[in-house]
Amino acid sequence: MDNETIKQKLLEIQPTELDFQVILTGKESTRVNGLYNPETREILLHNKNFKEDNQLIYTAIHEYTHHLVNEEKLAESGGKIMAGGKAHNAAFWAKFHALLQKAESLGIYKISIEESPELKELTEKIRRDYIEVNGKLMQEFGRLLSQAHALCEKSNIRYEDYLDRVLCLPRTTAKEITKVGMVEVNPAIGFDNMKKVASIKKSEDRQAAEQQILEGKPADTVAQLMKQHKNDDPRQKLEKEKNRLEKTITALQQRLQYVEESLENL
Repeated sequence: MDNETIKQKLLEIQPTELDFQVILTGKESTRVNGLYNPETREILLHNKNFKEDNQLIYTAIHEYTHHLVNEEKLAESGGKIMAGGKAHNAAFWAKFHALLQKAESLGIYKISIEESPELKELTEKIRRDYIEVNGKLMQEFGRLLSQAHALCEKSNIRYEDYLDRVLCLPRTTAKEITKVGMVEVNPAIGFDNMKKVASIKKSEDRQAAEQQILEGKPADTVAQLMKQHKNDDPRQKLEKEKNRLEKTITALQQRLQYVEESLENL
């Protein structure tokens, strides 16, 4: 594929009003597969890193995601390039995975596990014998920690000291594991995903998130979609921003008063 072909495929996945260029460097890099420059709006792809076009397209979509995020930030800032345009945060991964899914539906990209029987068999083994089994173990672990907490209380022992110096278990880790043991979550989604789902307050929201993960959506993508759903009400969003700005203004006024008084006393 040449530069223009890749660009047209990216535009087919999601159009953009902010023009950009794709440049195949003709080089190999041990550091990165590609780069996005928000100032020049160039997607650089080290095409010598890839054995075939499918791998190249994956990286092209990754860098194009940065471009789309940059477009959103430019719109918000009135054209000023803001920091964070190249950040790999939850919003970035959610957008990237959504673009990959769209690319798959269009036949532009594919993750063809079925074409490798050995990989397909190994994947099923990992899911069945390790991810799900580990999830069940961590659920039971969480329940046992809850019991240990109750017994510490009964014996007048500080649970924090018990975690720190008896189990040598970080408190944050213990809290996450305990939460997984208290909430009904399908262990098939794996412990890390269980932690994220268990942190969702409403039961129906937890079930919806769990189902999306089981259907193949990454947990970060699911979390971002739920966050966007909660922020759909424009009035609520503006009221939150108003409250935040009022607090900031109050804090700045107090600081200004302090500085003025300090200057008078000099």
